[in-house]
Amino acid sequence: MTEVTVPDGSRLLSLVPKAEGRQSMKDFKSDQEVRWCPGCGDYAVLAAVQGFMPELGLAKENIVFVSGIGCSSRFPYYMNTYGMHSIHGRAPAIATGLATSRRDLSVWVVTGDGDALSIGGNHLIHALRRNVNLKILLFNNRIYGLTKGQYSPTSEVGKITKSTPMGSLDAPFNPVSLALGAEASFVARTVDSDRKHLTEVLRAAADHNGTALVEIYQNCNIFNDGAFEVLKDQERAQEAVIRLEHGRPIRFGADGHKGVVRDPATGDLQVVEVTAENEARILVHDARAASPTTAFALSRLADPDTLFQTPIGVFRSVERPVYDTQMAEQLNAAVEQNGKGDLAALLAGNDTWTVVG
Repeated sequence: MTEVTVPDGSRLLSLVPKAEGRQSMKDFKSDQEVRWCPGCGDYAVLAAVQGFMPELGLAKENIVFVSGIGCSSRFPYYMNTYGMHSIHGRAPAIATGLATSRRDLSVWVVTGDGDALSIGGNHLIHALRRNVNLKILLFNNRIYGLTKGQYSPTSEVGKITKSTPMGSLDAPFNPVSLALGAEASFVARTVDSDRKHLTEVLRAAADHNGTALVEIYQNCNIFNDGAFEVLKDQERAQEAVIRLEHGRPIRFGADGHKGVVRDPATGDLQVVEVTAENEARILVHDARAASPTTAFALSRLADPDTLFQTPIGVFRSVERPVYDTQMAEQLNAAVEQNGKGDLAALLAGNDTWTVVG
């Protein structure tokens, strides 16, 4: 196990300590009453995360959940780990400080579409571009649920809400496109009610070294019920959902009769009926491609209103230098070159005054 020396002379393990003994889902359930609206999609995500945590094999004391403000941000109360219910939009910033100063921790951020993409947009994109070792779960219900049903940064154009009685005029953010544009090294999308797929994506995110952003389509049954029904209805989902699997042709629909090809004239991606003539043109998904170009094009396939042709799965998973590792290396180099620093002297600076009498 590799050790990292920090300026105060202590040593931090670069690998998170493993748990002693076997853990179960029950070990990660807190004693707090879960207080979401009955039927909320957050329950499904919570159960999936609690059920997945034992797979990490990590001590609960070395796992931290940091949240901002919103319905999803109650998450840390319900996890029997360390956690912090922080301030609006600032969870990625707080988690960055924690992850870079305590590399022995597994740090997770839970946020919502309003929390992450409105007041917290700047913090989110900088965490992604820095590639801090964080796992960010972005619950997207396309509405402000906690404040009772205003339109959010991901609400579709024309959305009628309490704050937009004549319909929203704002073009919505696409969280996956945004993350890819910010040079995120791992970007994925899943759905709250698909336990198997959600767990697979969580597993891939946890295995990733660096920032992993997972957008989770999450139903708000009180203020935006049925927003993702086309992706959940068994029959319609076959024609609406594109399941991305690394190394496999991008095909969907009943018996895979539809596929994704690149238009030779424009370079854009388009959905076609698969025939003997065009089958060889069907794209093979490469989540590990160095360039995010194709992943970005895939993120733009879905119709923003109907959600038909929505890709889910891992869009991108590439290796990039990790911020906290690089920072530790710089600190170690500084100690080797200059010795231990004097914090009191640094705070005092060169100009000091002595008050007498």
